[in-house]
Amino acid sequence: MKQLLAFAIALAVIGSTAAQNKSAVTENFNAKKVEGRANLKSKSPVITPLPCIMIATYDENDVPDVMMAAWGGQCGRNRITFQLSSHKTTDNIRLNRAFTVSFATANDVEQSDYFGIVSGRNVPDKVARAGFTATPSPNVKAPIINEYPLTLECVVVEMEDDENGGARVVGEVVNWSADTSVMTDGKIDLAKLRPIIFDSASNSYRVVGDVVGKAWGSGRKFIEE
Repeated sequence: MKQLLAFAIALAVIGSTAAQNKSAVTENFNAKKVEGRANLKSKSPVITPLPCIMIATYDENDVPDVMMAAWGGQCGRNRITFQLSSHKTTDNIRLNRAFTVSFATANDVEQSDYFGIVSGRNVPDKVARAGFTATPSPNVKAPIINEYPLTLECVVVEMEDDENGGARVVGEVVNWSADTSVMTDGKIDLAKLRPIIFDSASNSYRVVGDVVGKAWGSGRKFIEE
């Protein structure tokens, strides 16, 4: 599981609900210039990687919904976390205490972006409109979106609501499944999956790139020297 979610490490804007109210800290903060750099203060910080997490849930009528979230990542060996504002997805998670998570890929950019643009409150059949289909998870009260090749099935272990209808959610992965087309030697192959990340500097999506080093290996030269 550590390898599975390595690219979704929680460098995103996650943590407590206080993160959403940063103005209370920064509005009167007089940032000093950092010598030799362009000072951008505290507005819209670029934090990367921001994984394109596709959260799927059921409503009270078992209608599937999917939304894209970028403020999230792995927060434990088999736990994932994200921060949501007030969404249909937030309501559904409160209702069922469960969700599935998939990852947008280069092959489904248009559909995934659509799921982030349109609210399930206004377009309850948006999954079907995108040409996607859903199958009930056998493990949690949430749908598996068949067109996403990798899916984590999660139960809520912590949900901290904020005063604006949003919440910080921590889910525990009870099972995950993948299409064999994105696997090599029994492991998820990111080169085959081609997950995308959100580039907040240019409001665009980028494919996770080439291998540039070996984890727990590339830095050993400093130990050996």
